[in-house]
Amino acid sequence: MSIRLAVFDCDGTLTDGQAAVCEAMEAAFGEVGLTAPDRHQVRRIVGLSLPQAVRKLAENATADQHGEIVHAYKSAFRDARLSGRVHEPLYEGIVDLLHRLHDNGWTLGVATGKSDRGLNATLAANDLTHLFSTLHTADRHPSKPDPSMIDAAMADVGASAANTVMIGDTVYDIHMAKAAGCRAIGVDWGYHASAELSEAGAIGVARSMAELETLLESGAHAG
Repeated sequence: MSIRLAVFDCDGTLTDGQAAVCEAMEAAFGEVGLTAPDRHQVRRIVGLSLPQAVRKLAENATADQHGEIVHAYKSAFRDARLSGRVHEPLYEGIVDLLHRLHDNGWTLGVATGKSDRGLNATLAANDLTHLFSTLHTADRHPSKPDPSMIDAAMADVGASAANTVMIGDTVYDIHMAKAAGCRAIGVDWGYHASAELSEAGAIGVARSMAELETLLESGAHAG
């Protein structure tokens, strides 16, 4: 029987952590003495690896300043997490959906721009780690939309591209899936608009957990 692999993005798909990301980015830019981008700009880059996100947000800064912002962001986010100020709630209904998919024979994975430490902390805090068979982060791969994370996830579990689906909220997720030769489903509760996800090549954009489950079970894989 073919392995059906569903690979989820994290921020904006499983969890809503935009406030924590924005606050850490503002602290990082302030630490380096630069004016922070507005929060809309910050939300647009969620999903990219941190170095690539910083380069987009500070296009006129030097390479040294980019490095300083990355370091300051990591420190700010770590301090916020240690002090209990990081709030990354799961989207309503996602836990039940993940359990149903797991029980129905789907192999689950994550491909995220988060760090290993950040992803592991998020999954552990919500008792979700055991549901996932493959986890890939920006610590070990090029930034989305490079297909490296999906390629590695498929190799981990022995899934083909024809039976793999990427679920995400940004065009970076959709483009990554296309580069890996697999399908992509968008979700409209994250950081990029539904129209953008469709234009990028998503086979559908879910507006609810029920719609996402239907898209997965009714033809988002080759069987």
